[in-house]
Amino acid sequence: MAGISPTIVAALDALPLFPLQDVVLMPGASLPLFVFEPRYKKMIRDVLDGHRALAVVQIVGGPIDEDGNPKIARVAGLGTIVDHTELPSGRFNVIVRGVARVELTELPFVSPYRRASAKVLEDQHDPVSSTAMAVLIATATAFAATVKQRDASFAFKMPKVSDAGSLADHCAQHLLIDGRDRQAALETSSVSERVRHVTETLALQQMSFASPNGAMN
Repeated sequence: MAGISPTIVAALDALPLFPLQDVVLMPGASLPLFVFEPRYKKMIRDVLDGHRALAVVQIVGGPIDEDGNPKIARVAGLGTIVDHTELPSGRFNVIVRGVARVELTELPFVSPYRRASAKVLEDQHDPVSSTAMAVLIATATAFAATVKQRDASFAFKMPKVSDAGSLADHCAQHLLIDGRDRQAALETSSVSERVRHVTETLALQQMSFASPNGAMN
């Protein structure tokens, strides 16, 4: 598993899970989290004392299990805590950096938080044409400009990467509005299909925002 440290690889057997509504962690992205629930404060302390790795996984709805836990997606973002501040109340502000996509097989619940066996999902590097890359960049730039017109505080910077998968991940993390669309991008191992998905979703968002009655959600 290129680019993943042996310490993180060892954590994959029982990776702590941080389930969140509408939140996705793409590889390469930085995600700030405010941790206040007692079970997750315990999880953060355990992670900081060990491998510093966890999975940010989207809650997908559906029935609550017998332990009172909601249904979660099968694919999550593996991340490491790269910065943290423990507040006097015992709560945490943490920054998690995305490392990889992982497929989860949840383990039997042991209080207070969930864990899963995780398998790293490698990208399928099928060919992506220079035209497809250019269209993604143009579509992302146009959508970011439209948002900027409505919200002067909004900022988006196109990364200096030549890898199509990383570019699609960056645009998905920062520009896709609906958590389901971001989750779909996370679950798409084919780089060409991911580029297509992100481009088409951004184009639809652009059409909605550019219309006279378009509104930001």
